[in-house]
Amino acid sequence: MDVSTVTGTAGNQTSSTAAPQTVDYQAFLRLLVAEMRNQDPTAPMDSTEYVAQLASFSQVEQSVRINDKLDQLLAAASLSQAGGLVGREITSADGSVSGTVSQVKIYSDGVVATLEGGEEIVVGPGVVIR
Repeated sequence: MDVSTVTGTAGNQTSSTAAPQTVDYQAFLRLLVAEMRNQDPTAPMDSTEYVAQLASFSQVEQSVRINDKLDQLLAAASLSQAGGLVGREITSADGSVSGTVSQVKIYSDGVVATLEGGEEIVVGPGVVIR
């Protein structure tokens, strides 16, 4: 759910967009419990509505679990690919640096190969690996 804020005065209307906010698993649980706790006792929530919200809760829970598993799979694939670079010859995208990979460092935003001579190459588009 994206949330944006609007600020301004009567004479000068301006708007600014805040950073997008998402409802995570814990926030969803808090909202559901608060809704159940604050419902009108003389007109309780319809049972079909309650079942629909429980189904939504289950769907959110499964989505969170799937995302966690996908993150684990991506991390394992990155490690496997990075390990395959060691001992191979690599050339930078501009062709200025070349050599045999002695070690690989994995960062959240990419992979950096360290050559036997100490030079480092960011593994990305245009890099040649032999």
